[in-house]
Amino acid sequence: MTRIPTLIAPTLLALSLAWLGTAPAAQTNLTVGGLNADPSAPVEVTADNLSVDQDSGQAVFEGNVVIGQGDLRIAAARVLVVYNDASGDIARLEATGGVTFVTETEAAEAESATYDLDSGTLAMQGSVLLTQGATAISADRMDVNLDSGQARMTGNVRTVFQQQDGN
Repeated sequence: MTRIPTLIAPTLLALSLAWLGTAPAAQTNLTVGGLNADPSAPVEVTADNLSVDQDSGQAVFEGNVVIGQGDLRIAAARVLVVYNDASGDIARLEATGGVTFVTETEAAEAESATYDLDSGTLAMQGSVLLTQGATAISADRMDVNLDSGQARMTGNVRTVFQQQDGN
């Protein structure tokens, strides 16, 4: 007997309708329970170079950038850090140049991404690939609410489901 993981079952229905041409747009909603973050946790950044602009309140890390926050790891070629004017805390991270977000159970790749710590959201654009175990889903864009784990993938949504032997 072939079993479909309960996390992916609603996605299968939406994708099936999209492939049959009966869905109004190529998009799907899913839960990415492992792709979450604690915006209040410390942020650690390593990179080859750092440029700081005090006037704009921005910093740019370039070259082999790796960011860690709790169990979340972000890697990119370049990350722009935008600070909150009122608190001085990091408000947003804008990553470009082959971005990878990794947690213990999931990973996502894209051409660029914006992690908004103030709103607890992650927006990934350009050839997005989300992997959950043996299942992979790709799209043009993925928006994630990191508090709830709810995600929406839009534009050219495709997936391959790995079947499990039910014996």
